Amino acid sequence: MTDASVSLSEHINLHIKANGPMSLSTYMRLALTHPTQGYYRKADPLGTHGDFITAPEISQMFGEMLGIWIVQTWQQLGAPKNFNIVELGPGRGTLMSDALRILAQVSEIQNCFDVRLIETNPTLIEKQKLALKDAPVFWHSEIEELSALDGPFLILANEFFDALPIKQFQKAKGKWHERMVGLYKEQRVWGLSPSPLPEDAFPASIRDAEDNAIWESSFASQQVAKEIGELLNAKGGAMLAIDYGYGKTQTGETLQALKSHKHVDALAEPGDADITAHVDFEALTKATKTSIGKLMTQGDFLRAMGIQQRAHALASATPAAAQKIATDLARLVDAEQMGDLFKVSCCYAGNVVPYPFEAQNG
Repeated sequence: MTDASVSLSEHINLHIKANGPMSLSTYMRLALTHPTQGYYRKADPLGTHGDFITAPEISQMFGEMLGIWIVQTWQQLGAPKNFNIVELGPGRGTLMSDALRILAQVSEIQNCFDVRLIETNPTLIEKQKLALKDAPVFWHSEIEELSALDGPFLILANEFFDALPIKQFQKAKGKWHERMVGLYKEQRVWGLSPSPLPEDAFPASIRDAEDNAIWESSFASQQVAKEIGELLNAKGGAMLAIDYGYGKTQTGETLQALKSHKHVDALAEPGDADITAHVDFEALTKATKTSIGKLMTQGDFLRAMGIQQRAHALASATPAAAQKIATDLARLVDAEQMGDLFKVSCCYAGNVVPYPFEAQNG
């Protein structure tokens, strides 16, 4: 625990001086989730006045398509009389509010569900309470708290996994070394652990990487995915994870930091910048040990759920907003915008494949 008079940056430097270079995962955990000075424990980072904008903040249509997915999957599960809708990292509650607007139009689903939000940011919790004041909402700080509840569970994770800590490893002279955060003349700098790691500790697909190649792995994401998989396998249901990332484990550095919508040095301002990395969906889904749907792009998923028809209906109802609706639609689905960069993954229990996914073989 840091003294309130010591900045998070100073605390990290003192930690390195006392213990030596730290893993990137440790640095990210402190920068993002320190109890009082961590980025996600302080103010609201979303929106035009924050550091980034997520899809639900771009258009109501995004959350509405997820609402349609919830209804569709609930029907595929046999329309259970009691189930839980869970969102990991629900932001301001915008996505859930838009999704619930769709559920409100389906009489059969009323009084069948509770909403469970996994959130630790007090500022955002207050905004979620306001956005969802008429919904049956419960707040939890840990996924494991859900295990005491009856299922099934329909879980939404939009831009959640990209913010969990990663480790980086770099190939040097034919050997893999962990990339560490150290100090040089009071400045945080990158360095490599002097101890090489055994080749068989790394996925087969990257073992032949050339020198200076970087591999990123999020053990934190895989642990969360494992907990979710255990929950789904025990209680039933499915998880929809939407994030920027790649479908097959590969090398390449994707770590980035954003402050006021601009890229900044990831080591420069811990606690004051959003630090993320692309999601390795192959590693993430394998960790769930559930059935897995074939990975889709966000554009393909949203189109399959009917976003183009929804955009047409909204534009017809409010012609003055037609241009903005078209612009927002393009931002969400076009290949050169969010449509291809963002992927949609579905993990599920049992043999019923949630629409619009296909079962992934192997």
